Amino acid sequence: MITGLTSEFIGYPSDARLLILNIDDFGFCFTANTCAMETFEHGIASSTTVMLPPPWSKHACKLLCDRPQISHGIHLTTISEHEIYRWRPLTSPDKIPTLIDHEGFFPLETEKPALLARAKVKELEIEWRAQIESGIAQGLHPTQLDSHCNIHDARADIFDLSVRLAREYGLALRVHQREFIPSLKKQNLPVIDHTDLDSFDLPTAGKSQRYARMLHELPTGISEWAIHCARGTAELRTINPRWRVRAADYAFFNSPECRQIIAHEGIQVISYEKLQPYWKK
Repeated sequence: MITGLTSEFIGYPSDARLLILNIDDFGFCFTANTCAMETFEHGIASSTTVMLPPPWSKHACKLLCDRPQISHGIHLTTISEHEIYRWRPLTSPDKIPTLIDHEGFFPLETEKPALLARAKVKELEIEWRAQIESGIAQGLHPTQLDSHCNIHDARADIFDLSVRLAREYGLALRVHQREFIPSLKKQNLPVIDHTDLDSFDLPTAGKSQRYARMLHELPTGISEWAIHCARGTAELRTINPRWRVRAADYAFFNSPECRQIIAHEGIQVISYEKLQPYWKK
């Protein structure tokens, strides 16, 4: 049983400050894909997670297959939040009726409560398996599993499904809800020590200064930041009214300041590759 920090369990000193910088929503659009690659090449990030239903997912998978050194995972998708740019499930709609809206798309994020109230676990399993298998069939070698808009641990029974899929496919699992961390540690399944940060939850104004302060104050153990790096291209501005969130992330995580603070603070940027071996049956 993991009785202390996961960082110690996987072999790091008790005072180690570890940070997973995961670029979420890879495959969402062309801008997101190219800017993620720019951040890996010129900025700092440790991994990315791929959405399989959006139309730019094949481009995302090709980019990763051409760059096997980039750690990546599957970003299980059941929300399609942009009103003019929607995506449908990979599974036939008649097999997963509780997961789609009247047009056959995944529901908007504003409809997330209604989705969680009606979604059947067996239908989520059908669709999520299809997404994992699609990524693997396209040549991916994922190390982790998480979900778009944190559906995977929004309900206890859905979280149980997520753990089961993670164990079956040998993927480390992100935990967004703090209440689930102790139960996994009791099973010797390493997870982050502190619940993940979603960059969309931070104000855009003064974001770089906020990130700098958070790095200075990063606690010991494993932290994860789910970041969304993308330049404010015409494509992104057209799709997403909140494009400034992504542009602010792109600016900071591609800045010399970010690298300098991480180096000065002695923070070690890691990926879920460090946790994945313990999740394999």
